[in-house]
Parts: sequence; C-alpha cells; structure tokens
Amino acid sequence: MNELLADAFRRSARYLEQLPQRPVAPTPEAVAALSALDAPLPAEPQPPGETLRLLDAVGSPATMASAGGRFFGFVTGGALPVTVASHWLATAWDQNAALHAASPATAALERVALGWLLDVLGLPATAAGAFVTGATMANFTALAAARHAVLQRAGWNVEADGLIGAPPVTVVIGDEAHPTLLKSLGMLGLGRNRVTRVPVDAQGRMRADALPALDGPAIVCTQAGNVNTGAFDPFAPVVQAAHARGAWVHVDGAFGLWAAASPAYAGLLAGASAADSWATDAHKWLNVPYDGGVAFVRDAAALMGAMAISADYLPTHGGFRNPSDFTPELSRRARGVDVWAALRTLGREGVAELVERCCRHAARFARELPALGATVLNDVVLNQVLAAFGDADTTRRVVARVQQEGTCWCGPTVWQGRAAMRISVSSWATTDDDVTRSLDALRRCLAHERA
Repeated sequence: MNELLADAFRRSARYLEQLPQRPVAPTPEAVAALSALDAPLPAEPQPPGETLRLLDAVGSPATMASAGGRFFGFVTGGALPVTVASHWLATAWDQNAALHAASPATAALERVALGWLLDVLGLPATAAGAFVTGATMANFTALAAARHAVLQRAGWNVEADGLIGAPPVTVVIGDEAHPTLLKSLGMLGLGRNRVTRVPVDAQGRMRADALPALDGPAIVCTQAGNVNTGAFDPFAPVVQAAHARGAWVHVDGAFGLWAAASPAYAGLLAGASAADSWATDAHKWLNVPYDGGVAFVRDAAALMGAMAISADYLPTHGGFRNPSDFTPELSRRARGVDVWAALRTLGREGVAELVERCCRHAARFARELPALGATVLNDVVLNQVLAAFGDADTTRRVVARVQQEGTCWCGPTVWQGRAAMRISVSSWATTDDDVTRSLDALRRCLAHERA
C-alpha cells in the first residue's frame, strides 16, 4: 500500500508540474491512444502498480489541462493544492458522510464548513445547507425544498402523495436561465416546458417590471452570474415583488454567488440574501476538486421535509446533525472536507483575493481584445468575457484555431443570436503571464485567420 500511494504521489506531482508546458487540450494522438484501455476484462488479478502505470501513461496525456492557468472554458476552476491533499486524505479515510454515527469527523467538518460558507457568502446564519455533486443537484435540492414548502402551504404533502392531483405550482424563470435549472425542474416533476419565462435585458438580466401575476403556489428562480455575460438579476425588486405575492424565491448562483466574498463585487448581489434558497458550486470559484456543489435553504424544516430519511437500521441523530437529512443521497463521499480545507487555508481575505484576481484577469482580456480586432459583447462585471471576431463563421474558426493551437482553451457560445468566444477566468492558477501568453496566442490565431 505505501509504495502504491507513493507512486501515485509521484505521478500526480509530475502531472501537475508539466501543466504549464503542455498544450491545454490533449493532442489527437493522446486521444487516439485511449483505445489501449478498450481491452477485454482480465480473467486473472493484475499487479496494482501496473494498473496505476497504465492509467497514468494512457489517461494523463488525454486529459484537459483544466487544473492549469490557461483553461478558460465552462467556468471551471482548478484545485487548490491544499484541497488536492485534503481530497487524498479524505479518500484514504473512506468515510460514508451520511450519518454522524458513521463518521463523526466528516459530519463535524461539514457542519463547520457550511457555517463558514454562510458567513463568506453573506447568507442567513440560520439557513440549512447540503453538500451535493454540483449546481444541477444544488438547484434540485433547493427547489425540492421550495416545492415542499409552497405545496405544504396549500395543504398538500408532496413527499407522501406525489404531484398527481396536487395544486399546480407556477414556476417563473428568466429567459436566460441556465439549462441545469430546467433539468432540475424536470426531475422534480415541475416540467421544463411549463415554466413562465420573463424577458431579459441586453446583458441577460431578468426584467423585474415584467414579472407575471402570481396566484397560488409559486417559485421564482433568479440568477447570480449569467453563464455568458456574468450579469446578475435585480434581486431586490424581484424578491420584494415575489414575496408580496407569497412566492418562494430561489437564486441559481453556481459561480456568481462567490461575488459576495469580495467587498468590491458584493454589491452585485444586493437583495439576494433575502431570497429563500441558493445554489452554488465550490468546485467553480472556491477551486476545490470535483464534486463540490452546495445548496442552502433559509427554512431548514423545508429542506429536511424534502430530504430527510429514516429506517430501523439507521441510528437516530442523538442531538447531532445527520448530513443525510439534508441531501438527496444517503451514501456519499465527504465533500465538505475539501471546502473546509480551502476556507481554513485561504481565510476570508484569501477567498476575496481569489475572486478579485480572476475578475482582474477578465477585465484585462476585455481591455486588450479590441486591439486584436475583437468585439467585446458584454459588460464585463465579473469573470466572464464574450468576444466576436467578425461574422459567425469567422468567430467559430478562430475559436477552433485557438483550441487547436493549445496555448489556452476558450469555448464557443451563442449570445442572443450572435456567435462568440467565451472566456471564463475561474482558476487560482491563472497568472498575469498566463493572460499574456493567451493574448499572444489569440493574436497569432487571428493573424493566421486573416492571412
């Protein structure tokens, strides 16, 4: 065991050390070499060291270098060194984080980490929280609590009786809501197509003046950080209007909720703390390993009403918090350990500096791209930059050329009908030199395209 773990450390350290020199995207040859993994299942046991060697030799070159400083796709952060180490340690513990009785250490670490998150994100100190896989499940978990609460007020027990025959629930979303929110609504039986869409402005912000009339059980879903522009819905008027009509307000803040950690950007979330539930991803801007989604619900009883589980073989809580009373899963890994390690290491100032540094890099991209011949399509209020390079075909070719060139990786998107390149700066590892190298690569790719 010791030699195997030492070998894993050496291979992992070498992989991370090589990230600054390798192309961000894997080469076609590395991807083709994955065919070596497509072999029949061995009939006899194999040496574990050989299994690890094959995993590294074939798998490592075919990965995306998203742990490095020049991956700007999908709002993907890297993993802070301390969280890589804590992840390894928590894996060695091999704890089932469902129950306090099954793992007192991880239950305590998650409880503390949730309290720290509420503090850093400016949310009510008494809100309940749950560690889940990502923003999709964070939205699902929070909206399950919302469904429980609004139907309970209407005299319906949805967990016991289901949705057949239940009072209809009106769900309101902005026209630029993220597709994971719609997926969550579909899984909850509330329907992807039964939503009422609210028009948005040129930056993708929900128009508060266009909120529909609400009658009966209702959930209004807002957004902190549009996935293309980084824009924030006007929370204060939306929450006030929705609450006046008895509606539940949810905030999808997969990455944008982290703006609250910075005094310079917290104003973007004005009024969001008055909502009823929130969803975010720690593996995006806190830079912990996957998976690190977190759901928060103001009314702990609503979250427990939707998620709590009991059985004769499961021990009672005995006065301690059982994580499984707040999450969709029973058995799961101890996701909160990495969040605790990140927050304990960074502290309040370190989290704010991480957010502000990424935003500073994004602002530099926006400032220097026009000199290369690009058009910046959004107001760069956070860490997202949208750029177009002429017509749609040219823009798509430039994006493909940048990805193939390998210095950095930026994704394609379509913003309100226009093809664009999306640059998302979310990693602790991104430096000023990474931005310089990426801008130089963009300049070379554009020159090649013009030629």
